[in-house]
Amino acid sequence: MPTNLPPEAKDKWAEVEATRNPKEKLQRMQEFLSLVPQHKGTLKLRGQIKKKMAVLRREMEERKQKRVGSRSGGPKFFIEKEGAAQVAVLGVTNVGKSSLLSALTNANVLVSPTPYTTREPVPAVMSYEDVQFQLIEVPALMEGSADGRAWGLQSLALARNADGLLLMVDLASDPVEQLRLVLSELEKARVLVSKPRGRVDIDRRYMGAGLRIILMGKLVDSTMREVEALLRSYRIGDALVKISGEVTLDEVEDAIFESTTYRPAVVVANKLDLPGAEAGLRRLEAFVAGRMPVVSVSCEKRMGLERLGPVLFSVLDVIRVYTKEPSAREASRHPFTLRRGASIADLARSIHGEFVENFAFAKVWSERLVFSPQKVGLGFVLDDGDVVEIHVR
Repeated sequence: MPTNLPPEAKDKWAEVEATRNPKEKLQRMQEFLSLVPQHKGTLKLRGQIKKKMAVLRREMEERKQKRVGSRSGGPKFFIEKEGAAQVAVLGVTNVGKSSLLSALTNANVLVSPTPYTTREPVPAVMSYEDVQFQLIEVPALMEGSADGRAWGLQSLALARNADGLLLMVDLASDPVEQLRLVLSELEKARVLVSKPRGRVDIDRRYMGAGLRIILMGKLVDSTMREVEALLRSYRIGDALVKISGEVTLDEVEDAIFESTTYRPAVVVANKLDLPGAEAGLRRLEAFVAGRMPVVSVSCEKRMGLERLGPVLFSVLDVIRVYTKEPSAREASRHPFTLRRGASIADLARSIHGEFVENFAFAKVWSERLVFSPQKVGLGFVLDDGDVVEIHVR
């Protein structure tokens, strides 16, 4: 059930959400915590708020150091997305994350046996057929990363922002315990690698927009009226709330403070060439039990790396769509990359916004169609390898 916070605590959280100044926001968060009763039912909530406060403090410190021109300021952790998808490479120290980037990309990375060599995120581009994935090597995780230890909060923020995850382990050194630690820190940061049964997205809008709740799934233990009452009790009156899958009232309240994020993941089991690796791989596969794909490799010996591209392509649910100009004989060799389930409308927006407004019809060439080309509308769902010719008015 929801935490049943007192009204003054809910009022204070509304003040937190309305505050833009970081110093004042931090103060409001502290005041909110003082109003939250300390009992078992609020442990998770208190932990969430403390993590948000830790992130805010560190961001404030980084801004301060930047203003005074200090060279000792922390590394920059935001990486602009490129390619078909951004994939964060996570793991404890010395599992071979730098070696993986070196083996798969042209990135100039420092490969060293010294623990915690990587102090800031390293971007690189991995090619698979005619698709490029952006890999981000994230500084090593450790126990306590999700609680703010070292640069753990920023590293886990990269995982939240990415489209997918590569979870690296060392097969020769208790891979199950390594993966368990990484999954635990991700879970504390509210990043899931197993698809959740439901999802709640709260998009706060401008004043006067009103509260709109879109139910695309099922409320397990409550009604729409109860959901609306809960949201309004937190002074959320101007927002678009989307509920998909099966969701409890508890999960709606969780989303008010910080939504849970699902990121598809692949386990990369490194150092397959070392003694004891085969036994470690068997234990690892038993632990994973089919929840995620496991790709065994040796970065040093360049073993198994060719399997990573197709597995990653499948897990990320990416499709390639090739466009053809009406006057051209052949389609472009450079595809647009879209998420599975994308329609002609999504492709048209990717090309140019006016293509949707002035859309007349499209022709699609596809092996799955009885005949090609087929004349279709904006709602036609695309598949990998489709060739599309868009006609505008």
